[in-house]
Amino acid sequence: MNQRGAGQGLAVAYAATIFLSAFLLFQVQPLIGKYILPWFGGSPAVWTTCMLVFQVLLFAGYAYAHLTTQYLSPRHQGYLHVALLVLALVTLPITPDPSWKPVNSDWPALKIILLTISSVGLPYFILSSTGPLVQGWFSRTHEGQSPYRLYSLSNLGSLLALVSYPFVVEPSFSTATQSILWSGLFAAFALLCSGSAVVMWQRAAVLKTETASVVVIVEAIRPTWSLTGLWFGLAMIPSVLLLATTNQVCLDVAVIPFLWVLPLALYLLTFILCFDSENWYSRRPYTLAAALLTLATVYVGSQGSMVPLLVQVVAYFSALFCCCMVCHGELVRLKPHPKYLTSFFLTISAGGAAGGLFVGLLAPLLFVSYYELQFGIIGFATLYLSLRLREDNVRLPVPGWTQPLLVPAMMVVAVAALSQYGRHAEGSIAVARNFYGVLTVEQPPFAEVDRQVLRLVHGRIEHGSQFIATEKRRVPTAYYSTGSGIGQLMSGLRPGQPRHVGIVGLGVGTLTAYANKGDRYRLYEINPDVISMAREHFSFLSDCPAEMTMVTGDARLALEFEEPQKFDVLVLDAFSGDAIPVHLLTKDAVAAYQRHLKPDGVLAIHISNLHFDLRPVINGIADEMDLARVIRFGNADADKSAYASIWALLARQPEALADSVGLESNSITTRRPIVWTDDRSNLFEVLW
Repeated sequence: MNQRGAGQGLAVAYAATIFLSAFLLFQVQPLIGKYILPWFGGSPAVWTTCMLVFQVLLFAGYAYAHLTTQYLSPRHQGYLHVALLVLALVTLPITPDPSWKPVNSDWPALKIILLTISSVGLPYFILSSTGPLVQGWFSRTHEGQSPYRLYSLSNLGSLLALVSYPFVVEPSFSTATQSILWSGLFAAFALLCSGSAVVMWQRAAVLKTETASVVVIVEAIRPTWSLTGLWFGLAMIPSVLLLATTNQVCLDVAVIPFLWVLPLALYLLTFILCFDSENWYSRRPYTLAAALLTLATVYVGSQGSMVPLLVQVVAYFSALFCCCMVCHGELVRLKPHPKYLTSFFLTISAGGAAGGLFVGLLAPLLFVSYYELQFGIIGFATLYLSLRLREDNVRLPVPGWTQPLLVPAMMVVAVAALSQYGRHAEGSIAVARNFYGVLTVEQPPFAEVDRQVLRLVHGRIEHGSQFIATEKRRVPTAYYSTGSGIGQLMSGLRPGQPRHVGIVGLGVGTLTAYANKGDRYRLYEINPDVISMAREHFSFLSDCPAEMTMVTGDARLALEFEEPQKFDVLVLDAFSGDAIPVHLLTKDAVAAYQRHLKPDGVLAIHISNLHFDLRPVINGIADEMDLARVIRFGNADADKSAYASIWALLARQPEALADSVGLESNSITTRRPIVWTDDRSNLFEVLW
């Protein structure tokens, strides 16, 4: 084969290697996230922390590509990379070891970081380095040809991986099967990449010999520190907006892979378009659209979780897309000569990792609420303004040496302002934020003394309330009123007899209002701040006459390790966002619950929801496990002390339901039954 044909064949191998590496890189992200989500309570922060790890590993991979390209010969670079590929193969498969399941709720972010690195760290590092590394190889073996379109191809593979995951991979394969298939594809990638490395160093040696007598002088301007700073900022702000937008939507809806994947896909699409051709990006229309859409997100955010899901998704994700197009479009305009390609991509990856570190680790420490999105919007506006000032060569009335510090200074001011904003908001009595979200104790302004309440809000979803008036403190409110499904069950279950009750999800402790002297209550709560606020600001727990035991940690894991509790009733009322975490509603989970119930015990599941109809899941589990079921809809009352609710009551013995609430459901669905398992579930099936 002549040199031209060999070069074309090698270019195809490079393209295939980059495409497959990018596909695997972004298939493993939702796979690992979904795999470990049940181990950490289904919190949105699980995905944010995973993304932090992935972005840091991406930076490490880009740094490896940059350093080896700069300081190693093609042959030695190839030797090293093949050795690392072999070592990565030894770590397969990537299935997380169950020994990593947490036994308590201490330091969840650190546990996720260590777990993710141990499971997929080396393979992910190798995949992360492939894009810039192979583009560097291309520059060595195909002089005079631009390698930047290979970066667009890389993002196309990433986009295909993300789009296929929720629509093809997740519905078709269990998580265990996904892990095995991914590991097999990684082995194929390792062979392809190793072959490309061998051919690369052979061809590089031939080209070096052929051109030894030819001296070519290329004028390449070295990037300045200010330009490098702009690269960093233009990469960091989209990363912040990506993670902050994902957090915000998951907070109000549910933690599901689709809501992870869609914003990440849009983020990658902007990379694809901008790096494919500069014709895709036009500054004025995209900047105008970004400005208008960020204002729309502010409005949607002010309306809370009552905004329809479609409106939320369109508003938030459209703003994300336009802001990312502006940042990445400007990034492409500022790209350097291919000589500085690896340092360019290294800076981009550093900016992305910095965004992940800010949202994943710093923001929960700095902010009392989810202000990352506001910070991202402020950062976007500040960065764009500084870019225009730089282009127009505007000199601000400050000493020259301070001008590079203006953008960081404005960002620090933004952080300082947002870190205090909300601490003393009207009606807010206490605010706390940790890995599991933002909790606020509020006192809504009611004129009538007997209607005044305190309520606990998680993000923007209310998780319980209590009347302030002494004579009404023991009145069950919100979703737990006497007219609700759980209220009817607790009022009618074994009247006059001691009862053993388990409750998954504490809230403010409202359900203990049904306790009598001689009862035993066992409460499971994963969030330590919920326990603190329920005890400090509400009196349901202190007024409870029953014997109480508090278990801190994920209830599903706790129930797996505990001896059978022999509950008369086990109440499932743990919410993440607006929905019960999926891992608590699988057939496997219900089997674990049944182990802790008496033969005539009742499992009560709170399925009230704005976005998902969970009744088909209840019917599917009941049919599969031969359980009697009653689904009860509770109405809101006139003074809003009781909220509309849907409760599902399940029992092995129909008599257990007949004696307490009757066997008639007042909330039915015509949708087909659905059975979820720990390995396979899909919230698309139950969208309202």
